[in-house]
Amino acid sequence: MLQSFEPARIPDADEALRKDVREFLAAHLTGMPADRRARSWMGFDADFTRALARRGWIGLTLPTRYGGAGRSQFARFVLIEELLAAGAPVAAHWIAERQSAPLLLRYGTETQRAEIVPAICRGEAFFCIGMSEPNSGSDLASVRSRAERAAGGWLLSGSKIWTTYGHRADYMIALVRTSGGVEDRNRGLSQLLIPMNIPGVTARPIRDLAGDEHFSEVHFDDVLLNDDALIGEEGSGWDQVIAELAFERSGPERIYSSTVLVDSWIGHLRTRGDPTPAEAALTGRLLAELATLRQMSLSVTGMLAAELNPVVEASIVKDLGTSFEQSIPGLIADQLASETPGSVPPELLATLEYVASMSPSFSLRGGTREILRGIIARGLGLR
Repeated sequence: MLQSFEPARIPDADEALRKDVREFLAAHLTGMPADRRARSWMGFDADFTRALARRGWIGLTLPTRYGGAGRSQFARFVLIEELLAAGAPVAAHWIAERQSAPLLLRYGTETQRAEIVPAICRGEAFFCIGMSEPNSGSDLASVRSRAERAAGGWLLSGSKIWTTYGHRADYMIALVRTSGGVEDRNRGLSQLLIPMNIPGVTARPIRDLAGDEHFSEVHFDDVLLNDDALIGEEGSGWDQVIAELAFERSGPERIYSSTVLVDSWIGHLRTRGDPTPAEAALTGRLLAELATLRQMSLSVTGMLAAELNPVVEASIVKDLGTSFEQSIPGLIADQLASETPGSVPPELLATLEYVASMSPSFSLRGGTREILRGIIARGLGLR
Protein backbone atom coordinates (compact mmCIF):
# COMPACT_ATOMS: atom_id res chain seq x y z
CA MET A 1 0.00 0.00 0.00
CA LEU A 2 1.33 3.42 -0.92
CA GLN A 3 1.83 5.79 2.00
CA SER A 4 -0.33 8.89 2.20
CA PHE A 5 1.02 12.27 3.28
CA GLU A 6 -2.14 14.19 4.11
CA PRO A 7 -1.69 17.98 4.06
CA ALA A 8 -1.27 19.49 7.52
CA ARG A 9 -1.38 23.08 8.69
CA ILE A 10 0.27 24.59 11.76
CA PRO A 11 -2.45 25.97 14.06
CA ASP A 12 -2.36 29.73 14.57
CA ALA A 13 -1.55 29.43 18.28
CA ASP A 14 1.54 27.36 17.48
CA GLU A 15 2.58 29.48 14.51
CA ALA A 16 2.52 32.51 16.84
CA LEU A 17 5.50 30.98 18.68
CA ARG A 18 7.71 31.66 15.66
CA LYS A 19 8.01 35.41 16.33
CA ASP A 20 9.20 34.90 19.91
CA VAL A 21 11.72 32.26 18.86
CA ARG A 22 13.15 34.46 16.12
CA GLU A 23 13.57 37.37 18.53
CA PHE A 24 15.28 35.07 21.03
CA LEU A 25 17.66 33.74 18.38
CA ALA A 26 18.47 37.20 17.07
CA ALA A 27 19.54 38.18 20.58
CA HIS A 28 21.58 35.03 21.28
CA LEU A 29 23.23 34.32 17.92
CA THR A 30 24.31 37.85 17.00
CA GLY A 31 27.87 37.84 15.73
CA MET A 32 28.15 34.05 15.40
CA PRO A 33 29.76 33.32 11.99
CA ALA A 34 28.03 31.04 9.51
CA ASP A 35 30.63 28.28 9.75
CA ARG A 36 29.88 28.04 13.50
CA ARG A 37 26.13 28.14 12.99
CA ALA A 38 26.46 25.37 10.40
CA ARG A 39 27.43 23.11 13.30
CA SER A 40 23.92 23.44 14.75
CA TRP A 41 23.27 19.70 15.24
CA MET A 42 26.70 19.31 16.78
CA GLY A 43 26.94 22.66 18.56
CA PHE A 44 27.20 21.98 22.30
CA ASP A 45 26.38 25.07 24.39
CA ALA A 46 25.01 24.38 27.87
CA ASP A 47 24.36 28.07 28.54
CA PHE A 48 22.26 28.38 25.38
CA THR A 49 20.30 25.27 26.36
CA ARG A 50 19.57 26.69 29.81
CA ALA A 51 18.44 29.97 28.22
CA LEU A 52 15.99 27.96 26.11
CA ALA A 53 14.86 26.11 29.22
CA ARG A 54 14.12 29.36 31.03
CA ARG A 55 11.71 30.19 28.20
CA GLY A 56 10.00 26.82 28.62
CA TRP A 57 11.28 25.59 25.27
CA ILE A 58 13.06 22.42 26.42
CA GLY A 59 10.51 19.63 26.65
CA LEU A 60 7.94 21.71 24.80
CA THR A 61 5.63 18.72 24.22
CA LEU A 62 6.32 16.93 27.51
CA PRO A 63 3.70 16.81 30.30
CA THR A 64 3.60 19.79 32.65
CA ARG A 65 3.71 17.49 35.70
CA TYR A 66 7.25 16.54 34.69
CA GLY A 67 8.40 20.07 33.88
CA GLY A 68 7.37 20.22 30.24
CA ALA A 69 5.15 22.77 28.55
CA GLY A 70 2.43 20.34 27.44
CA ARG A 71 2.22 21.86 23.97
CA SER A 72 1.45 20.24 20.63
CA GLN A 73 3.75 18.56 18.12
CA PHE A 74 3.13 21.53 15.83
CA ALA A 75 4.60 23.92 18.42
CA ARG A 76 7.70 21.74 18.54
CA PHE A 77 7.88 21.77 14.74
CA VAL A 78 7.95 25.58 14.76
CA LEU A 79 10.62 25.68 17.46
CA ILE A 80 12.90 23.08 15.87
CA GLU A 81 12.50 24.59 12.41
CA GLU A 82 13.59 28.01 13.65
CA LEU A 83 16.48 26.66 15.73
CA LEU A 84 17.94 24.66 12.85
CA ALA A 85 17.31 27.28 10.16
CA ALA A 86 19.20 29.83 12.28
CA GLY A 87 22.00 27.39 13.13
CA ALA A 88 21.43 27.44 16.89
CA PRO A 89 23.65 25.11 18.99
CA VAL A 90 21.22 22.37 20.07
CA ALA A 91 23.48 19.40 20.84
CA ALA A 92 23.50 19.80 24.63
CA HIS A 93 19.78 19.03 25.00
CA TRP A 94 19.07 17.43 21.62
CA ILE A 95 19.12 13.75 22.60
CA ALA A 96 17.70 14.21 26.09
CA GLU A 97 14.71 16.28 25.00
CA ARG A 98 13.92 14.47 21.76
CA GLN A 99 14.57 10.82 22.66
CA SER A 100 15.50 10.13 26.26
CA ALA A 101 12.68 11.98 28.02
CA PRO A 102 9.91 10.49 25.82
CA LEU A 103 11.46 7.04 26.27
CA LEU A 104 11.53 7.39 30.07
CA LEU A 105 7.96 8.68 30.11
CA ARG A 106 6.84 5.67 28.09
CA TYR A 107 8.87 2.87 29.69
CA GLY A 108 10.59 4.21 32.80
CA THR A 109 9.62 3.88 36.45
CA GLU A 110 7.90 6.73 38.23
CA THR A 111 11.13 7.38 40.12
CA GLN A 112 13.08 7.69 36.84
CA ARG A 113 10.44 9.97 35.37
CA ALA A 114 10.10 12.20 38.44
CA GLU A 115 13.83 12.60 39.04
CA ILE A 116 15.21 12.92 35.53
CA VAL A 117 12.61 14.37 33.14
CA PRO A 118 12.24 17.68 35.07
CA ALA A 119 16.04 18.03 35.09
CA ILE A 120 16.05 17.58 31.31
CA CYS A 121 13.42 20.31 30.96
CA ARG A 122 15.54 22.64 33.12
CA GLY A 123 18.57 22.04 30.90
CA GLU A 124 20.40 20.34 33.76
CA ALA A 125 20.64 16.73 32.53
CA PHE A 126 22.37 15.92 29.23
CA PHE A 127 22.08 12.46 27.63
CA CYS A 128 23.88 10.27 25.16
CA ILE A 129 22.68 7.08 23.50
CA GLY A 130 24.64 3.82 23.71
CA MET A 131 23.69 1.82 20.63
CA SER A 132 26.58 1.28 18.18
CA GLU A 133 29.50 -0.91 19.21
CA PRO A 134 33.01 -1.47 17.83
CA ASN A 135 33.06 -3.87 14.86
CA SER A 136 29.26 -4.01 14.67
CA GLY A 137 28.46 -1.34 12.09
CA SER A 138 24.72 -0.61 12.00
CA ASP A 139 23.77 -4.08 13.23
CA LEU A 140 22.31 -3.24 16.63
CA ALA A 141 21.24 -6.84 17.19
CA SER A 142 24.91 -7.88 17.44
CA VAL A 143 25.35 -6.05 20.76
CA ARG A 144 28.06 -7.62 22.94
CA SER A 145 28.09 -5.25 25.94
CA ARG A 146 26.68 -7.31 28.78
CA ALA A 147 25.04 -6.70 32.14
CA GLU A 148 24.83 -9.56 34.62
CA ARG A 149 22.73 -9.67 37.76
CA ALA A 150 24.78 -8.74 40.82
CA ALA A 151 24.06 -8.07 44.48
CA GLY A 152 21.72 -5.09 44.50
CA GLY A 153 21.82 -4.47 40.77
CA TRP A 154 23.76 -5.10 37.57
CA LEU A 155 27.42 -5.52 36.65
CA LEU A 156 28.11 -4.05 33.22
CA SER A 157 31.08 -4.58 30.88
CA GLY A 158 31.59 -3.66 27.24
CA SER A 159 32.01 -0.71 24.88
CA LYS A 160 30.00 1.73 22.79
CA ILE A 161 31.28 3.85 19.91
CA TRP A 162 30.18 6.88 17.86
CA THR A 163 28.36 8.06 20.95
CA THR A 164 27.42 11.69 20.41
CA TYR A 165 28.91 13.80 23.23
CA GLY A 166 29.30 10.81 25.51
CA HIS A 167 32.26 12.63 27.07
CA ARG A 168 30.00 15.56 28.06
CA ALA A 169 26.79 13.73 28.98
CA ASP A 170 25.40 13.15 32.45
CA TYR A 171 23.58 9.93 31.52
CA MET A 172 23.56 7.26 28.87
CA ILE A 173 20.65 5.04 27.88
CA ALA A 174 22.41 1.93 26.62
CA LEU A 175 21.21 -1.15 24.78
CA VAL A 176 23.00 -4.12 26.36
CA ARG A 177 22.66 -7.87 26.53
CA THR A 178 21.17 -9.19 29.79
CA SER A 179 20.59 -12.80 28.68
CA GLY A 180 21.56 -15.19 25.91
CA GLY A 181 24.35 -14.60 23.41
CA VAL A 182 25.04 -12.75 20.17
CA GLU A 183 23.48 -15.63 18.26
CA ASP A 184 20.14 -14.77 19.90
CA ARG A 185 20.12 -11.47 18.02
CA ASN A 186 17.42 -9.13 19.38
CA ARG A 187 16.28 -11.50 22.10
CA GLY A 188 17.76 -10.89 25.54
CA LEU A 189 18.52 -7.19 25.05
CA SER A 190 17.61 -4.55 27.64
CA GLN A 191 18.05 -0.82 28.14
CA LEU A 192 19.93 0.54 31.14
CA LEU A 193 20.17 4.06 32.53
CA ILE A 194 23.84 4.75 33.27
CA PRO A 195 25.22 7.78 35.15
CA MET A 196 28.37 8.75 33.27
CA ASN A 197 30.29 9.84 36.38
CA ILE A 198 30.34 6.52 38.26
CA PRO A 199 33.41 4.28 38.65
CA GLY A 200 34.27 2.12 35.66
CA VAL A 201 32.82 4.41 32.98
CA THR A 202 35.41 5.96 30.63
CA ALA A 203 34.51 8.20 27.68
CA ARG A 204 37.18 9.20 25.16
CA PRO A 205 36.36 11.81 22.48
CA ILE A 206 36.87 11.00 18.78
CA ARG A 207 38.07 13.82 16.52
CA ASP A 208 36.20 14.08 13.19
CA LEU A 209 37.26 15.37 9.77
CA ALA A 210 36.32 18.94 10.71
CA GLY A 211 38.62 18.82 13.74
CA ASP A 212 35.71 18.73 16.21
CA GLU A 213 35.13 16.20 18.97
CA HIS A 214 31.45 15.37 18.74
CA PHE A 215 31.66 11.60 19.12
CA SER A 216 33.21 9.38 21.73
CA GLU A 217 34.08 5.81 22.54
CA VAL A 218 32.73 4.69 25.91
CA HIS A 219 34.07 1.74 27.91
CA PHE A 220 32.38 -0.05 30.81
CA ASP A 221 34.80 -1.85 33.11
CA ASP A 222 32.77 -3.84 35.67
CA VAL A 223 30.38 -0.94 36.24
CA LEU A 224 28.04 -1.59 39.17
CA LEU A 225 24.53 -0.25 38.59
CA ASN A 226 21.56 -0.23 40.93
CA ASP A 227 18.46 -2.33 40.32
CA ASP A 228 16.57 0.76 39.19
CA ALA A 229 18.96 1.23 36.26
CA LEU A 230 16.75 -1.05 34.18
CA ILE A 231 14.36 0.82 31.88
CA GLY A 232 11.16 -1.06 31.12
CA GLU A 233 11.16 -4.84 31.18
CA GLU A 234 14.23 -7.02 30.99
CA GLY A 235 14.54 -8.46 27.50
CA SER A 236 12.33 -5.78 25.91
CA GLY A 237 15.19 -3.51 24.92
CA TRP A 238 14.91 -4.18 21.20
CA ASP A 239 11.28 -3.05 20.96
CA GLN A 240 12.05 -0.04 23.15
CA VAL A 241 15.01 1.08 21.08
CA ILE A 242 12.94 0.83 17.88
CA ALA A 243 10.41 3.17 19.52
CA GLU A 244 13.26 5.49 20.52
CA LEU A 245 14.53 5.68 16.95
CA ALA A 246 11.00 6.54 15.82
CA PHE A 247 11.16 9.60 18.12
CA GLU A 248 14.44 10.56 16.42
CA ARG A 249 13.12 10.26 12.87
CA SER A 250 9.75 11.93 13.26
CA GLY A 251 10.57 15.65 13.36
CA PRO A 252 11.74 18.30 10.87
CA GLU A 253 15.37 17.66 11.81
CA ARG A 254 16.20 15.80 8.59
CA ILE A 255 15.85 18.64 6.09
CA TYR A 256 17.71 21.62 7.60
CA SER A 257 21.30 20.47 8.16
CA SER A 258 22.61 22.44 5.16
CA THR A 259 20.31 25.47 5.47
CA VAL A 260 22.94 27.83 6.88
CA LEU A 261 25.12 27.07 3.85
CA VAL A 262 22.23 27.79 1.45
CA ASP A 263 21.44 31.07 3.23
CA SER A 264 25.10 32.10 3.12
CA TRP A 265 25.35 31.34 -0.59
CA ILE A 266 22.15 33.24 -1.40
CA GLY A 267 23.41 36.15 0.71
CA HIS A 268 26.59 36.16 -1.36
CA LEU A 269 24.57 36.23 -4.59
CA ARG A 270 22.58 39.20 -3.35
CA THR A 271 25.68 41.24 -2.57
CA ARG A 272 27.30 40.34 -5.89
CA GLY A 273 24.38 41.33 -8.13
CA ASP A 274 22.01 39.48 -10.42
CA PRO A 275 22.49 35.69 -10.37
CA THR A 276 23.43 33.80 -13.49
CA PRO A 277 20.74 31.60 -15.09
CA ALA A 278 22.42 28.53 -13.55
CA GLU A 279 22.48 30.11 -10.09
CA ALA A 280 18.82 31.16 -10.37
CA ALA A 281 17.86 27.65 -11.50
CA LEU A 282 19.70 26.03 -8.58
CA THR A 283 18.13 28.44 -6.09
CA GLY A 284 14.66 27.57 -7.39
CA ARG A 285 15.43 23.86 -7.33
CA LEU A 286 16.65 23.91 -3.73
CA LEU A 287 13.71 25.97 -2.49
CA ALA A 288 11.20 23.76 -4.33
CA GLU A 289 12.69 20.59 -2.84
CA LEU A 290 12.79 22.12 0.63
CA ALA A 291 9.17 23.25 0.39
CA THR A 292 8.07 19.74 -0.65
CA LEU A 293 10.03 18.02 2.09
CA ARG A 294 8.73 20.52 4.65
CA GLN A 295 5.14 19.71 3.73
CA MET A 296 5.87 15.98 4.04
CA SER A 297 7.47 16.56 7.44
CA LEU A 298 4.46 18.62 8.51
CA SER A 299 2.25 15.72 7.49
CA VAL A 300 4.24 13.40 9.77
CA THR A 301 3.83 15.96 12.56
CA GLY A 302 0.08 15.90 11.95
CA MET A 303 0.10 12.11 12.33
CA LEU A 304 1.99 12.41 15.61
CA ALA A 305 -0.49 15.03 16.82
CA ALA A 306 -3.27 12.55 16.01
CA GLU A 307 -1.41 9.94 18.11
CA LEU A 308 -0.66 7.77 15.09
CA ASN A 309 2.63 5.92 14.58
CA PRO A 310 4.08 7.10 11.23
CA VAL A 311 7.16 4.86 11.21
CA VAL A 312 7.20 4.37 7.44
CA GLU A 313 6.30 7.96 6.63
CA ALA A 314 9.01 9.30 8.95
CA SER A 315 11.52 6.93 7.34
CA ILE A 316 10.59 8.21 3.88
CA VAL A 317 11.05 11.84 4.94
CA LYS A 318 14.36 11.01 6.61
CA ASP A 319 15.67 9.18 3.54
CA LEU A 320 14.60 11.87 1.06
CA GLY A 321 15.64 14.67 3.40
CA THR A 322 19.09 13.20 3.93
CA SER A 323 19.65 12.90 0.17
CA PHE A 324 18.59 16.55 -0.22
CA GLU A 325 20.90 17.75 2.57
CA GLN A 326 23.84 15.78 1.24
CA SER A 327 23.45 17.11 -2.31
CA ILE A 328 23.68 20.78 -1.32
CA PRO A 329 27.43 21.28 -0.68
CA GLY A 330 28.38 19.70 -4.02
CA LEU A 331 25.82 21.73 -5.95
CA ILE A 332 26.94 25.00 -4.37
CA ALA A 333 30.61 24.13 -4.79
CA ASP A 334 30.03 23.63 -8.52
CA GLN A 335 28.53 27.11 -8.76
CA LEU A 336 31.31 28.76 -6.76
CA ALA A 337 33.95 27.07 -8.91
CA SER A 338 33.05 29.37 -11.80
CA GLU A 339 33.62 32.58 -9.80
CA THR A 340 36.74 34.72 -9.95
CA PRO A 341 39.43 33.48 -7.53
CA GLY A 342 39.38 35.49 -4.33
CA SER A 343 35.84 36.81 -4.86
CA VAL A 344 34.09 34.31 -2.60
CA PRO A 345 33.89 35.43 1.06
CA PRO A 346 36.11 33.35 3.39
CA GLU A 347 33.17 32.76 5.75
CA LEU A 348 31.14 31.18 2.95
CA LEU A 349 34.10 28.98 1.97
CA ALA A 350 34.57 27.90 5.60
CA THR A 351 30.88 27.05 5.85
CA LEU A 352 31.01 25.05 2.63
CA GLU A 353 34.10 23.18 3.81
CA TYR A 354 32.44 22.20 7.06
CA VAL A 355 29.15 21.05 5.56
CA ALA A 356 30.93 19.14 2.79
CA SER A 357 33.13 17.32 5.30
CA MET A 358 30.20 16.39 7.55
CA SER A 359 27.51 15.63 4.97
CA PRO A 360 28.47 11.94 4.59
CA SER A 361 27.38 11.46 8.22
CA PHE A 362 23.87 12.76 7.49
CA SER A 363 22.82 9.36 6.15
CA LEU A 364 24.28 7.53 9.16
CA ARG A 365 22.65 9.31 12.11
CA GLY A 366 19.21 8.03 12.97
CA GLY A 367 19.62 4.92 10.83
CA THR A 368 21.54 4.30 7.62
CA ARG A 369 19.93 4.68 4.23
CA GLU A 370 19.91 0.90 3.82
CA ILE A 371 18.14 0.36 7.15
CA LEU A 372 15.55 3.00 6.35
CA ARG A 373 14.83 1.58 2.94
CA GLY A 374 14.34 -1.84 4.50
CA ILE A 375 11.73 -0.33 6.84
CA ILE A 376 10.05 1.43 3.91
CA ALA A 377 10.04 -1.76 1.82
CA ARG A 378 8.40 -3.73 4.63
CA GLY A 379 5.84 -0.97 5.14
CA LEU A 380 4.98 -1.07 1.43
CA GLY A 381 4.70 -4.86 1.48
CA LEU A 382 7.71 -5.33 -0.78
CA ARG A 383 9.63 -7.66 1.56
